[in-house]
Amino acid sequence: MVFAIALVLLVVGSVLFHYLSPWYFTPIASNWDTIDTTVTITFWVCGFVFVAINLFMAYCVLRYRHRRGTKAHYEPENKQLEWALILATTVGVVAMLAPGLFVWAKFVEVPKDAAVFEVMGKQWYWSFRFPGQDGVLGTVDAKYVSDENPFGMNPDDPTGQDDVLISSPELHLPMGKPVKALLRSIDVLHDFTVPQFRVKMDLVPGLVTYVWFTPIRTGKFDILCEELCGIAHFTMRGKVVVEEEDAFKAWLGNYPTFAQSKARVAGDAAAGKPLYAVCAACHGPQAEGNPALNAPKLSGQGDWYLKRQLHNFKNGARGTHEKDAFGKMMAPMAATLANDAAIDNVVAYIKTLPDNPAPPTVKMSTTKGHDLYETCAACHGADGRGIQATNAPRLKGMSDWYLVTQLKNFQQGIRGAHPKDMYGPQMVSMAGFLADDKAIEDLVAYIDTFR
Repeated sequence: MVFAIALVLLVVGSVLFHYLSPWYFTPIASNWDTIDTTVTITFWVCGFVFVAINLFMAYCVLRYRHRRGTKAHYEPENKQLEWALILATTVGVVAMLAPGLFVWAKFVEVPKDAAVFEVMGKQWYWSFRFPGQDGVLGTVDAKYVSDENPFGMNPDDPTGQDDVLISSPELHLPMGKPVKALLRSIDVLHDFTVPQFRVKMDLVPGLVTYVWFTPIRTGKFDILCEELCGIAHFTMRGKVVVEEEDAFKAWLGNYPTFAQSKARVAGDAAAGKPLYAVCAACHGPQAEGNPALNAPKLSGQGDWYLKRQLHNFKNGARGTHEKDAFGKMMAPMAATLANDAAIDNVVAYIKTLPDNPAPPTVKMSTTKGHDLYETCAACHGADGRGIQATNAPRLKGMSDWYLVTQLKNFQQGIRGAHPKDMYGPQMVSMAGFLADDKAIEDLVAYIDTFR
């Protein structure tokens, strides 16, 4: 009796939870409402079977419970029951699978007027590529992939010269226009997913897969990787912004073509020397850093990282948080660099300065720090040299007190939370594994051993 009641309560509780639960699909933002329909049909079929079987079990437990003097009837064969079960199962399976086949037929047939763009996945970030005026994406090859050519663009393909390269995890799309996303990975399996769009697909190294959809409402939505792709898989996030076509075209026009990125003139160290005079007041004449002025060592740091941070200070992604006292001091200094050319020049000059390791100031357990650094090594390198491909700056020989400060800033949301900081949120998530200030100092003490 107790078991039968428990089964009935299980059924009633499950049904009520399904209908009363606040958790369900996010509001849809694409044309793929048929995906929701197929899932709903599956819920109905599975729900009916779940209720029927459990209530039947409760009935059998009650009806055929043990009674003194009563003997069970043994019936090894019942063809009528077998045929009924086969028929019911067949109907249920067809009801679940048939709608999915119709949806899949639409899924693989892309509208002829769909605009094409490319999604590129790499541990652990997203990048995007759009065709230029010719409407054709240029060819790519893994042999061309480098820090200077992260998309692996074929430099000899004329159709790729006007391709627009989006080295940012934020994607913009026009509302109401069907789009086809070509999906490419240059390292391991990834999976491109926007929950509100209801479609997802794996990115397979060596293959080009695709999805298509039509955004139907404006807004900003999360891009997720739903394929376990390594230690920082959970931080591999991006944003897709659906907006009116004029706004989309304006956004696209802010990014360089492949030809423009190749033709960009390298920074002039001689022109950068007088610009660095402002920086030298805090960071030192040799960019060696000055703890008394909260100015970290700059010499030896990757030029791509210095440029990114200067841009972040200029556009407000850094140095605007109310608790970032020292960032607020840096923001007006970065503003003295009038344009991209000035930034390139001052960074070019910094590259000419001697790279002497900053003196260590953190004295903690390097043994414990070694274990903690295993997580950091996936991006920053086993020896802290920094890896541009993973957007991870150099740590080796840099100012250790500054590393401690920035790790705390990431943990407290002082840094990495600004919507214009495209890569900061990833570091916010990674810094969360450090339990307390002691763990941070142990980690940085171990980084100090990289000499």
